[in-house]
Amino acid sequence: MSLPAEFHEIAKRVNNWGRWGADDEIGTLNLITDAVVREAAATVRTGRRIPLALPLQQDGVQSGLIPGRVNPLHTMVQINQELFGPGTVATSDDAVTMGLQAATHWDALTHASHSGKIYNGRPAATVTAHGGAEFSSIAAVPHLVSRGVLLDVARARGVERLPGDHAVTPEDLDAAEDFAGLRVRAGDIVLVRTGQVQVYLAGDKHGYGYPSPGLSVRTPEWFHARDVAAVANDTLTFEIFPPETEDLWLPVHALHLVEMGMLQGQNWNLEALSTACAEERRHAFLLSAMPEPFVGATGTPVAPVAIL
Repeated sequence: MSLPAEFHEIAKRVNNWGRWGADDEIGTLNLITDAVVREAAATVRTGRRIPLALPLQQDGVQSGLIPGRVNPLHTMVQINQELFGPGTVATSDDAVTMGLQAATHWDALTHASHSGKIYNGRPAATVTAHGGAEFSSIAAVPHLVSRGVLLDVARARGVERLPGDHAVTPEDLDAAEDFAGLRVRAGDIVLVRTGQVQVYLAGDKHGYGYPSPGLSVRTPEWFHARDVAAVANDTLTFEIFPPETEDLWLPVHALHLVEMGMLQGQNWNLEALSTACAEERRHAFLLSAMPEPFVGATGTPVAPVAIL
């Protein structure tokens, strides 16, 4: 089944192919300039640091809903081993097998494709079984620090958690801006809080994944108009799941990653940040969210920290 005409119309309006040159691999991260980072650093007032990552553990968020995306399998490969003989310093090492998007993560621009293309018009076939992503892998991201903005859609609507059938709309994002008393600007990393991660934290990983609130297909134009650098939220699938339109699966992924060249983050724990922002009455901060530079990877774990 081909994508509907409505999808292609939105795609044309948000398309960034060629905006930063034919060889560009990082898309909207180009919007994070030195000036943007200097202004981001100026948001730090107290030095309060809020970690935003879920623990990497075998009993993690993955329930089998997404095939192959396994929770971390942690193995000790040496335990207190005296490598240089008896009585010498002993060391312990471990190894892990996991889906790179198992817990709190960034999706690389190559995580999604449509109509045989990835970001900047390259062929989707450049992602291969042995080499992974030839272009726009997560390793192409040189650094990722900018002003972070929490758009607390749940609190702006007067609830702690949005219902599972709630599609976050541009109107919701406007209301969250008003609630925060700020305006999203070029180069910002926007964190959208739905409160859905509370379901996982309460021990219900199946309920966390389905049904789930998330971004509406109407929101990419909102982010495009404001020149947002990247977006993350506190859900498993990022966009509303099941989808708004029957049989139109992951359209927001395609619009963000393929058309706009904008990173997406999922499974971010925004609960402590929501509390801190409410206490300090401000929703902008310095955000450090550097991806692990896995060559050829279409996603990576991340341990982001908001610094207030």
